[in-house]
Amino acid sequence: MESPLASLLWRSLRVYQIFGANTDVGKTVFTTLLTRTAKKLWKDEKVAFLKPVSTGAEDEADDRHINRFAPGVACNTLYQYDIPCSPHTAAIASGRPIPTDDTLLAKCRDYAAQCATKEKGWLFIETAGGVHSPGPSGRTQADLYIPLRAPSLLVGDHRLGGISQTISAFESLRIRGYDVESVLLFKDETYENYQYLEDYFQKNYGIPVISLSQPPGRHGNPERDAEAMERYYDRKDCGEIMCQVLETLDKVHQTRLSSLDSMATKASQHIWYPFTQQSLVGPKDIMTIDSAHGDYFQTIAPPNQDGQPTNAPVLRSSFDASASWWTQGLGHSNPKLTLAAAYAAGRYGHVMFASAVHQPAMSLAETLLNGMKNPRINRIFYSDNGSTGMEVAIKMGLRAARKRYGWDTNQRLGVLGLKGAYHGDTLGAMDCADPGIYNEKIEWYEGRGYWLDYPTILCKSGEWGVAVTDNLKSSFGEGRNYPSLNDIFDIKAREARGEQKRYEEYITSALQSCKDQGRKFGALMLEPIILGAGGMEFVDPLFQRTLVNVVRKSSHLFGTAVQDASGAAKVPNEWTGLPVVFDEVFTGLYRLGRFTPSSFLGVHPDISVHAKLLTGGLVPLCATLASESIFKVFLSPDKTDALLHGHSYTAHPIGCQVALESVKEMQAMEERGEWNWAKHRGWVAPEATSQDEHKSDVWSIWPHEFVKALSRQTDRVLGVWALGSVLAIHLKDIAGSGYSSNAAAGLRESLDLGRANGEGGPWNVHSRVLGNVLYVMASQVTSETSIKQLSGLLMESIEKGK
Repeated sequence: MESPLASLLWRSLRVYQIFGANTDVGKTVFTTLLTRTAKKLWKDEKVAFLKPVSTGAEDEADDRHINRFAPGVACNTLYQYDIPCSPHTAAIASGRPIPTDDTLLAKCRDYAAQCATKEKGWLFIETAGGVHSPGPSGRTQADLYIPLRAPSLLVGDHRLGGISQTISAFESLRIRGYDVESVLLFKDETYENYQYLEDYFQKNYGIPVISLSQPPGRHGNPERDAEAMERYYDRKDCGEIMCQVLETLDKVHQTRLSSLDSMATKASQHIWYPFTQQSLVGPKDIMTIDSAHGDYFQTIAPPNQDGQPTNAPVLRSSFDASASWWTQGLGHSNPKLTLAAAYAAGRYGHVMFASAVHQPAMSLAETLLNGMKNPRINRIFYSDNGSTGMEVAIKMGLRAARKRYGWDTNQRLGVLGLKGAYHGDTLGAMDCADPGIYNEKIEWYEGRGYWLDYPTILCKSGEWGVAVTDNLKSSFGEGRNYPSLNDIFDIKAREARGEQKRYEEYITSALQSCKDQGRKFGALMLEPIILGAGGMEFVDPLFQRTLVNVVRKSSHLFGTAVQDASGAAKVPNEWTGLPVVFDEVFTGLYRLGRFTPSSFLGVHPDISVHAKLLTGGLVPLCATLASESIFKVFLSPDKTDALLHGHSYTAHPIGCQVALESVKEMQAMEERGEWNWAKHRGWVAPEATSQDEHKSDVWSIWPHEFVKALSRQTDRVLGVWALGSVLAIHLKDIAGSGYSSNAAAGLRESLDLGRANGEGGPWNVHSRVLGNVLYVMASQVTSETSIKQLSGLLMESIEKGK
């Protein structure tokens, strides 16, 4: 199986990609000058030319031109199509199999690797047509070649309209993360585009514009034309100018390497990292990221045991197994999200939001409210991240409960929740969780609540089951196994068997005890299904459903409702008992395979909070959704009764536009069936009947048999679970589980090395651990091929560590 593609960077090889602002602007002429001059100046170095895709008659192909006028240059064309038209049309007309984008890019890298010998060299990769001319698959070249991340040269258009064409082409490359090192174009004394472009690019970007006199026109006589071109290429001014260009490009290459080599050391001296004990972290522990695309970072590869030879690749692909702290949904550097951000930046920049509205915020609100299919929710409050969004939610819940039950403003209110919950690191959000690694050493922390213990789900020794801790066995009895994960999620069938009754007794008893102690609560706060940072705990969905139901029917355990001051009639779907808040920052928006994880529970929250996948990992944004009954609590002639919460960048248009694009794209992916390859692999138990077919909406991209196989590695593995795009491996630790455990450190280090026998593989996995739990999180665009590769490496690493 092929390794994931890594970007093109070697110490020994300077690689540059040449784009054209349009067709027939002279890309091949400039490439010939570059390769010819490089061969003369660096006589002992290999100079190579690559044309990934070429169209038109083979005897007029660009590599033929290079061979004739730049002798000694190694030339290669990957795909030659005889028809002189766009590559996607030519590929179809050829009748030959159309190469996938991955295949084309892999061949580009393979050729570059062949050129990267121990001696230094040059490789120039020339594209076809203009920046947005399609490749064989139909994807435009600007998007197609992003993963190569080669620094680029843009050949501008010297003809009428060429100024606009050149600037537009440059912006298309720039917005996709290409480093355009120089603009090259011919001089045309009629239009003098070069004069305007020299000033424009220098003033706005500091990028040099190199202009040359135009080559001679064709006269129809091949020999005379060739002689004229030879004289042109031999011109002193052409050679001198190209020499300057190449010397600059050589410095660019060295500067890039120097910057990458020194970045980790500088970072260790000046940067204060999140969630990191920096006394344990040195420069060698800091991952230097050159770029990112799709599911992968491009990171500096570690040296092998003999040091780093000059022809070793500098970069390797590192699978982003934490989804960059759970934000990645549509992949790094996704062009659709990038363009959405650019559109909003260009149209609005940032505009204040108090008593104002703009289309991105309005459209996103409508999309989220419709997508949730929650009859209780009708309002949306924007903030900047999950932690502050949760603080908004708790402000809403506390106020609603206080007014409902007539409590004094000085009354201490807490929250109900689950042990090990995590709702963020701002001071208010920390107070909504029980004491733990994230908050107990914070000077202002004061846990305000009561947190229940709960049963969890794990696959152990190939069997899915509900597990209970020792302190819960007196309430729930021993755990129980089920034929499949689908059966655990079949809540109605479990309720029909009365499985929830013990949960009801336990919860009611706990709430009665709190009431007897005089404790008062303002909200029930839950991370539905999965407790993320608290240890990737998979909570029995029946327990969470029962908890919500008990709270909603137990107003008598929280207080005595007073007459609403406004005298208004009760609104539909008004909250009862306590406002129910769902923290869907991690688990929402398809992370677990569904738009909202509340659908697993069959209950609707009164308030829900959404971030992370909301913007596909591009910019911060959070949305706190609330019911109309919660909203009306804050209505009053007195401004001080309002929800006085906000941020300078509340509902910033860039975030809203990106989120709108992200959510709509994931919805479209679901409608197109792009996850069917995972859904159809069978997470229903083998003995399931035809009546169980509807259960296929509980699914994971991680193969069922792979999950079971992992769970059978009982020497190291306590249990495993997988749902949607998330896989969590709970490892055994005789010292006990929890954040302070180091049980998963060895597995993380093995994944970081990759496949190459301890020397650092051509690709690796950058993962995070939560104590004894290692989790691997894919994005919503991760391919089946990547999952197979990751599954293989995970199993190898587990077995290696026995």
